[in-house]
Amino acid sequence: MSPFSGRDPHRPTRDLSLTTRDGCTLLSRLWLPKGIGPWPTLLMRQPYGRAIASTVVYAHPSWYASHGYAVLVQDVRGRGDSDGDFSGFAQEAQDGADTLTWLRQQPWCNGRIGTYGFSYQGLSQLLCADPAALPDALAPAMTGLDERQHWATEGGCHWWALGLAWGLQLAAQGCRRRSDDAAWKEIRHSLESGAFLQSGLELLRRHDPEGMVLGWLESDPADSQGWRIHAPPAALWQRPMLLIGGWHDPHLRGVLDLWQRADQAGTGAVLRIGAWSHLRWNGGLDRLQLAFFDQHLRDGVSSAPGGDLPLLEDLVTGAWLPRSPHQSSGQCWGLRSEGLAAVDPAEGTLVAEAAAAQGNVVIVHDPWRPLPGRGGHLGLDAGPARRDDLDARTDVACFTSPALSEVTELLGEPQLTLTAAADQPGFDLCVALSRLTPDGAVHQISTGMARFRGEGCQRAERRHVRLQPLLASLHAGDRLRLSIGLAAWPQVTVNPGNGTLPLDAPSAGHRVITVGLALTDSRLCMLPMVRAN
Repeated sequence: MSPFSGRDPHRPTRDLSLTTRDGCTLLSRLWLPKGIGPWPTLLMRQPYGRAIASTVVYAHPSWYASHGYAVLVQDVRGRGDSDGDFSGFAQEAQDGADTLTWLRQQPWCNGRIGTYGFSYQGLSQLLCADPAALPDALAPAMTGLDERQHWATEGGCHWWALGLAWGLQLAAQGCRRRSDDAAWKEIRHSLESGAFLQSGLELLRRHDPEGMVLGWLESDPADSQGWRIHAPPAALWQRPMLLIGGWHDPHLRGVLDLWQRADQAGTGAVLRIGAWSHLRWNGGLDRLQLAFFDQHLRDGVSSAPGGDLPLLEDLVTGAWLPRSPHQSSGQCWGLRSEGLAAVDPAEGTLVAEAAAAQGNVVIVHDPWRPLPGRGGHLGLDAGPARRDDLDARTDVACFTSPALSEVTELLGEPQLTLTAAADQPGFDLCVALSRLTPDGAVHQISTGMARFRGEGCQRAERRHVRLQPLLASLHAGDRLRLSIGLAAWPQVTVNPGNGTLPLDAPSAGHRVITVGLALTDSRLCMLPMVRAN
């Protein structure tokens, strides 16, 4: 009989340690099922303390243990109670390989391993220095391989509030390990008070000067040089994979990139994209994940709704629909205004006849009262948002379609193209797409931004803004609105208008910026959210 039989799966069996090839000791917590092993094993490698086990979004490990899995949650190097110095994603390929090799040697593991986790824990699954040690099935959620485009920036802008908040969370954990309570409290107070939006960069420089996130924030988001793109072993794309993304999550393009890589490898991956933000999953995904692991680690039959088809949740109806990221609803609208779209939110129009796009609109950005960013995928308040009051501002130009005569599906990645010029060598275009219901409410469904710097800003040139991908079915009687502003504070820093890269809150040196939009040949088009490389 196994010495592990009869254990209570609601209690961790014990803490275990392993020694990596370079002599670092990594600590893990283990949960075992009742009965006689060995069992298929689920592994999560995370930097937040193994006792938490990502229960902010997942069921407790004991739930998976009660369904017949050994579950191991590991503190990565330099986090929790594991030895060593934390160096971010760069450390995970070798430590991941060592962990997987060690795990298959344990008497309670039957050699079949699945990995799960979101965000950092999502990428840690994909990094393995030894192709022979790869897990048998993976379930990465809300993650990506490109540190610039999937973790730190969008449209040439740093993720400001999100990036600072996460960097300071990691820095505070470092302070805790060093028993620097004063620094921990300083960071905590800055996050609770909101002062981190002004002082966060300085706090990172003092308390985590070698940190990964600080390195991102001090790198140019418009220049790909010096940014890391992780490359998993080619064999990984042959493994069964469950990919989870959220319409309101900043890592969505990273998940779509992973799906495209698996699709190009010929094996494909199960894809689910829901109306979720990074930390709100509306009931969780544990049943889906359990069915996936049962199929691939226990030779079960898939009981996941839709099988292996990509399923996307409609942002409006909540229905799960079989749609491929290669598909697009294909609509294209033009923008039209007699010049008052930034004064009267009902004056500008979205016209289905692209040739009818015409007019000019001027928007003035005042850094004293920058346009706020709200909800969406980059907000600390990520998710659906009402923006009636934002559209009523005179530094926002609005373009609204006629009422729809029938249900209209929007699928894909919205992209705005228009001609714009500023009176300063720097400006931003911060764009929102919204659904207007017959009662006049403005429900934001997608956002995007693009930053422009240099003398070219003062020339009338074609500008492009990519918005967050979406699936949304508008009802008959609804209208579609595009809103264009020049800031989204504090989701991204406010453009100072002097051509430099902003790395702080609005200051006395920030300039008033006037931007002229030429609407002739303007386009708002629905493109496939995954396109051929």
